[in-house]
Amino acid sequence: MKLIVGLGNPGNEYNFTRHNAGFLVLDFLFKKFGFEWSAKPKFNAIYGKEKIDGEDYIFIKPQGYYNESGRAVSEFMRYYKIPASDILVICDNFDLEFGVVRFRASGSAGGNNGLKSIDAALGSSDYPRLRIGTGNDELRRRMGDVDFVLSRFTPEEKAQLPEILGVAVGEIFR
Repeated sequence: MKLIVGLGNPGNEYNFTRHNAGFLVLDFLFKKFGFEWSAKPKFNAIYGKEKIDGEDYIFIKPQGYYNESGRAVSEFMRYYKIPASDILVICDNFDLEFGVVRFRASGSAGGNNGLKSIDAALGSSDYPRLRIGTGNDELRRRMGDVDFVLSRFTPEEKAQLPEILGVAVGEIFR
């Protein structure tokens, strides 16, 4: 069984913000394949359980804020007895150029507070992650980091999202 985690913030005010890149990838996947989301209040997450090419997958969007994602991830791991190596966390990365999709089998949080929360909850950073580049240096300099990650994509960036999200979905099943 694989656990696929999309990081983001709950609530309509965060839709299509850079910090919600993980949610966007999973929503794109669910729409593409006609999957349905369900609430899992016990774990403070929205989830879907699917069998794809003979493999069981659980997809989750933690519903605590981004910086508190570790709680939901660790609860799903324990409940379903999923080892860290079978987790994939999808998150934004403003240090990567917009549109770059980068997979790593393990690594550091690199300043990402969602990954820091997961590292703390798991006691390890030894799990795969898929980073979605949201970088826009000019905009980031003008806004500052906090406002930048909570900002919406520019119209030009938004037009490119379907292609980028499609690439990211492909990386989930690599």
